[in-house]
Amino acid sequence: MYVTQKKRMSVVVTNGIIMALYLALTILVSPVASGAIQFRISESLNHLVVFNRKFIWGIFGGVVVYNALFGMGMMDVIFGGGQTLLALSLTALLQNRIQNVKLRIALNVVFFSLSMVLIAIMLYLVAGAPFWATYAWLALSEAIVMTISAPVMYLINKSMHFEQRL
Repeated sequence: MYVTQKKRMSVVVTNGIIMALYLALTILVSPVASGAIQFRISESLNHLVVFNRKFIWGIFGGVVVYNALFGMGMMDVIFGGGQTLLALSLTALLQNRIQNVKLRIALNVVFFSLSMVLIAIMLYLVAGAPFWATYAWLALSEAIVMTISAPVMYLINKSMHFEQRL
């Protein structure tokens, strides 16, 4: 019983650290972290779920807290959190089905880029942003951040072994 509680606590603490790191990285680039063009370097942490799906809650929590404190209100929490949870869940589902890590990383980039449609819908509803142009910029900016960070996270995993954590 003690081992299970210790392991559970490790998952909670690790996800808390990931959430804090997501918040810090997003605040660091806050002028370009929201709106129709987003370059959140914290989105690179989305790749952690490629290696270990237990990291999903730290990333999701970071998005929800940032959007609640600095975003466009409850709509941003719902749409931003929903977009993140959707893309992370799709990636997590692949963990046991696709053994090739590089392919899972590539699919993670695709899932996040395509799911930016939810953020475009939110910006259309809340701010009156033109839907297709907003979606194109959001998908492109997300793809850029996720593609640039993919090899970095892959190399970090080589020494950190995220799949063995927790």
